[in-house]
Amino acid sequence: QVQLVESGGGLVQPGGSLRLSCAASGLPFSIYTMGWYRQAPGKQRELVATITSGGITNYADAVKGRFTISRDNTKNTVALQVNSLKPEDTAVYYCNAEFMRRLYWGQGTQVTVSS
Repeated sequence: QVQLVESGGGLVQPGGSLRLSCAASGLPFSIYTMGWYRQAPGKQRELVATITSGGITNYADAVKGRFTISRDNTKNTVALQVNSLKPEDTAVYYCNAEFMRRLYWGQGTQVTVSS
């Protein structure tokens, strides 16, 4: 059974930072492209960042230069360092694992940016 478990969300002031983490189990982690997506209230889920099995990263324009995705294949984890947070970054952040036609999601972790 595949499980993706996110952690690290919370309430932070504008300009602050958080480190989100996703622990994966039940799948051959190293071959999967891992990603972070987010969904704000009333909006569609959107891509934040992805990292391939080979370590190639891709970011949404809105987060380039502020967010960094990384993975540790020895621990089956993927992290998202989020810096210089803005109120518009408020959303539920979801971890995603994709390989061929296999697609898995975590349950999400809430990030709220507010003063």
